[in-house]
Parts: sequence; C-alpha cells; structure tokens
Amino acid sequence: MKGELLELEVDAPALAGNALGDPARRTLLVYVPPGGAAGLPTITFLHGFAGSVAGWRTASVFAPTVPERLDALVDAGEIPPVAGVFPDGATALGGTQWTNAPAVGRYQDYVADDVRGAVEARLGTLARPEARAVVGKSSGGYGALCLGRDRPDVFALVGAHAPDSCFEYCYLPDLPKTAAMLLGAPDSAAWLAGARRRAREAKLSGADFTALSVVAMAAHYSPRPGAPLGLDLPFELPTARLREDVWARWLEHDPVRFVPRAADAFRKLGAVFLDCGTRDEFNIRWGTRMVAESLRALGVPVEHQEFEDGHMGTSYRYDASLRFLVPRLARS
Repeated sequence: MKGELLELEVDAPALAGNALGDPARRTLLVYVPPGGAAGLPTITFLHGFAGSVAGWRTASVFAPTVPERLDALVDAGEIPPVAGVFPDGATALGGTQWTNAPAVGRYQDYVADDVRGAVEARLGTLARPEARAVVGKSSGGYGALCLGRDRPDVFALVGAHAPDSCFEYCYLPDLPKTAAMLLGAPDSAAWLAGARRRAREAKLSGADFTALSVVAMAAHYSPRPGAPLGLDLPFELPTARLREDVWARWLEHDPVRFVPRAADAFRKLGAVFLDCGTRDEFNIRWGTRMVAESLRALGVPVEHQEFEDGHMGTSYRYDASLRFLVPRLARS
C-alpha cells in the first residue's frame, strides 16, 4: 500500500459493562493515505455478522483487502484522499447489528461517539457530519442505515451493501431451521454453549451458523431481561410456531418499516448508496429495492445498484460505494 494502516487501541465507555461481558477496550484500524489524516474526511466501515476487525486484513486468493482497495482508489486518483476507519464489532453472540441493544451492548454509541472521537482526537480528521460517511455490508449495512436514522448529527453520508431488510424474506426462512437446531437444548444459552464447544473442538456447521445468527438477531430485536441470553426467540419450541407478538417486535426494526417513519432524519443526509446482488441467498435484493424506493419518496438522494452475484465474497463492491460517497464528503 502507498498509505498506512494504523492499529489503535480504543477504550469505549459505550461498551463498558455490556450484558455479554465483551471487552470495552477494542482494536481499531485506520487507513491513512500518504500525507497523513489531519484535515481529511473519514469513512467508517462496519463489518458483517461473524466478522471482526482482524477480517479487514484478510484477503481472498488474488483479491485485495478493503483497505488495499481504498488505497488503490486514492493512489489512482479515482477518489480524493480520505481516512478509512475500521472498528471491531465482534461479540460473544458472534456479531452485532451495530445498534444499541440491551442484551448485546451500545455498539451504535461506540461507533458514533467513542470511535469517532478517538480518531478525531488522535489523527485530527475533520469533525463535522458532512465530512463523515459510514458504510457496511449485511449486518454492517443494516447498522449504517440505523446510524443514518439515529445519528445524522454524526454521519451525513451512508452506504449499505445488502443490508438486512424485509425481514419476512431475509429472516423468516431461517426460523424453522433454527428451531430444529435448538430442539433438545434446555434453552438458547445452553445451545450457544454447545455451539461454542463445537467451534473449539472442530468447527461450526452451516446449520449452526444459521441458528447463531437468529439467536443474535433476537438479542437485538426482541430482548427480555432475565430470559436465557436476555432474549425472546420469535418461535415456540418444540412446534416452531411463530410467536406473533415477538415477531411483531422484530418487524419494528426492519428498514423497510423504519425508513418511512424516520423521514426527518433521513432527509438530513447528503446521500445514500445501496446495492445488492441479484442472486443474494437471503433475498435481500427485494428489501434493498424497497428501502431505495422509500428513500427516493422522501427526497433523499439515492444511488441504488444491482449486480450479478450473491451475498458472500462481494468486498469488491466497496469500490462502487467509495466512488459514490467519498467525492461527496466535505473537505473543509
């Protein structure tokens, strides 16, 4: 790389005392282009579920990492210099939706306040909303949309690659699969302990990962203090019958529902980038289309793209969001 990838340690008050006992001191990666970060705008990257800060350094065969992609675009003059911020969202449940969730932690505040504040204080990046963008994929894309809704005072530009949306399509098909995995376990906490043991001794199966994702989503969308893992599952056991009251709580968190309700917040944004593969295995193509339609109806500038691919292995799509978002960032 022509630029530099710095590794910082950040103490995050927002994560202190979280329900899962996850560390409040986190590693943070920051891409700094040649010439330094002082006076530059920033773009913050939110990784997907089951990711971590270490994943930003892991390249697929022959493919560059996302920091390397960012560096190449800056070096080629395709985008102006920008600092790239890569926080860590790993949790004891496998990941976060980057929201403030009582059963998981205040990850939205961690990004918007703790990480932002640390980068600006240490590197001197521009401290105004118009000079900050947030972008992510899958759960990270979901978190980016939530930050656009809840913290337009921090991020004026948002990018969401295949964000969890239209929950009937992206989550509902996995509920009976999760019920099958949890059968025989006393509760969700006991199942999770078994999954962790399997991961240590061998590896998680695809079915394990599906169940882990649903349990983690329940921690975000249907928390219940005092319950195992502090959450309500959206189905009954042993029948897998949908619990309509709990499922209704999940739907309240669906971007297809919350974007129209948060019109005033989204109208404060400078622009939103959305994309999804036409073969997305979680049917997120349709939710992304719905979100784009709602944002346009609100008068928000939207760039919506589709491409021929699935959900996995699509980090190359950050090139498209960076080309759209970075030139729109304020530079003074």
